[in-house]
Amino acid sequence: MTTSVTATPAATSAATPAVTRAARRLGGRFAGTVHLPGEPGYEVARRPLFPVTDPWPALVAEAAGPQDVRAAVLTAREQGLPLAVQATGHGTHVPCDGGLLLKTTGMAGVLIDPERRIARVGPGAQWGRVLAAAAPFGLAPLSGSSPDVGVTGYTLGGGLGWLARRYGFAADSVLRAEVVTADGRLVTAGPDSHPDLFWALRGGGGNFGVVTSLEFRLHPVARVHAGTACFPVERAAETLAFYREWIAGAPGELSTAVLLTRMPDSPQTPEPVRGRRVLAIKAMYAGGAEQARRALAPLWQAAGPVLLDDFRTVPYAEASMGGTAPRQVNLFGELPDPVIDALVRAADPESSPERVTTVEVRHWGGAMAHPGPGAGPVGHRDTSLSVIVDAEAPGLAAELRPYATGGAFLNFLHDTARTATAYTAADHRRLTEVKGVYDADNTFNLGHVIPPAPPAAGVHAAG
Repeated sequence: MTTSVTATPAATSAATPAVTRAARRLGGRFAGTVHLPGEPGYEVARRPLFPVTDPWPALVAEAAGPQDVRAAVLTAREQGLPLAVQATGHGTHVPCDGGLLLKTTGMAGVLIDPERRIARVGPGAQWGRVLAAAAPFGLAPLSGSSPDVGVTGYTLGGGLGWLARRYGFAADSVLRAEVVTADGRLVTAGPDSHPDLFWALRGGGGNFGVVTSLEFRLHPVARVHAGTACFPVERAAETLAFYREWIAGAPGELSTAVLLTRMPDSPQTPEPVRGRRVLAIKAMYAGGAEQARRALAPLWQAAGPVLLDDFRTVPYAEASMGGTAPRQVNLFGELPDPVIDALVRAADPESSPERVTTVEVRHWGGAMAHPGPGAGPVGHRDTSLSVIVDAEAPGLAAELRPYATGGAFLNFLHDTARTATAYTAADHRRLTEVKGVYDADNTFNLGHVIPPAPPAAGVHAAG
């Protein structure tokens, strides 16, 4: 282990006895690096990916393996320090001020078993590495819109990707996980070992332990037909009205989203749409171009003349779809006229004072709604459409609220006070009971917290 102790920044207080003991305790059983305030490495290690929070942990421990994770969890508990876990930093919502920040970024191994169509990854792995490793075998993970997103946090939060309508949420493909629990045990959770923990991990977030490896199915998708087409924004209301009916017959191989957005005014943007507000349709079809074009043709016709079409058939690993920053998200069972009217007005700067650049309406359904028996607590599976807005827009939120389901999706949820809304009432109740078994003292209590509750009959920690 490497440690250094220099002057503490003004934003933090002097090291407490508990912090000093924690650093000394880790020194005897930690193979990775520990940073204390004042050293250059601390400044880099303490920060999340996005500067929404400005955390000042008492120490940062960069784990080299599962035994380091155990040491950090036990040390935090022994010294009464708050504990936070971070891999890539995408899911950091609450700062770990004065606590122990455990980073698993370096545990980024990826192993592919092509015969069994399985991937086994470390908690620091990003989707780009899995995509690259699986592609030579014609296999695909249920990754998200960016290759830079961490696999584990994305998957534990549900994982809604562009293959989800065909194969379900990323959490639905998980086969087992190795987990360090709050009491420092390293356990394997699967259908036949710690089944309640296995259920909770597949959508319950990081509430139940620190995942040190994750094993999940890969799927036989070598190439996809995917891209974005742009149309005149003046057809937005009519196209969304058509879209809400058209999705009922969309095949599971096809995932789509309709966006109202402004294209960048830059030389890199093609001239037909440069600096313009447009109606954009994003889609991915897990199959060939002919089938994809046939399925999308009615939507193209409804949207009007094509301004730009960059659809092409590419290896799945090269299909970079991007995504709308989820600053405000609502889930819907249907898309009534008042919602469409509100979205069209919100995306027009001349009719709305709110600084909305992009509104994205995305179709759910398919395999997400039919996961099979034993699926985890990802919710809400009966969602038909989501609306993602790239800015905080209170006026629009008020207009949409009466028509939305009131539910949330954990990967998209920034407000930690609304964690319970990411689940059905029954699933949330069961999650609290599993939490009561595996983390009764609420050691994992930063971020989207599931509070512990006394377990019901049948919920237990036995393997």
